[in-house]
Formats: sequence, C-alpha cells, structure tokens
Amino acid sequence: MRTNHTTHTEVGKQEPEQYVLRLYITGASPHSTRAVANIRAICNLHLPGRHSLEIIDVYQQGAVATAEQLVALPLLIKVSPLPERKMIGDLSDTNKVLKTLELQV
Repeated sequence: MRTNHTTHTEVGKQEPEQYVLRLYITGASPHSTRAVANIRAICNLHLPGRHSLEIIDVYQQGAVATAEQLVALPLLIKVSPLPERKMIGDLSDTNKVLKTLELQV
C-alpha cells in the first residue's frame, strides 16, 4: 500500500524535501494498527504534501522480511532524505518520531 503526496511550487521557489518512508508491519496486530495510524497522523500534520509512505505487511510479503533482515516490527525506515533512519515500535511518541525523522519538534 503506497500513499504518494506531491507539491506544486511556484517558479523560482525551492521545493521542500520529499520524505520517503517505509513502515513494515505484521498484519492487523494492535502494535501494527497503532503504528499505521500514528505515522499517517504525523505525516499529515508535519509533512503535508511532501511524503511518500509505503506500508509493507510482512505476512503478505514474507520474502521482504528475509531480504531486509527485519528482526523487530513494526519498523519505520526513513529512506530519504539521507541519512537513513530506523525506528521500532508503534510510533506513539510523536516527539521521538519527529526527532528520528529529523524534523523540528
């Protein structure tokens, strides 16, 4: 499941950085459900129009867990902008998530 949001800027204005995020979850477990709701709320509030969020259910895409060597879920990975950052858990601590994403708190 992928959610893409893009912005249109006026000529001459610098476009804000696009955030590419991946959230690995385990089905509809309570932690996974909370993580999805929390990251969507954070993105809508702090990254409106400038993020791409891919939610990957390892139960449906088992090879991904092996290929990515995932050991704990839910797992959020900030792919870009660099540096890559990872965070494990249900993402309920908004300040910690913002810090991990390197966004101003």
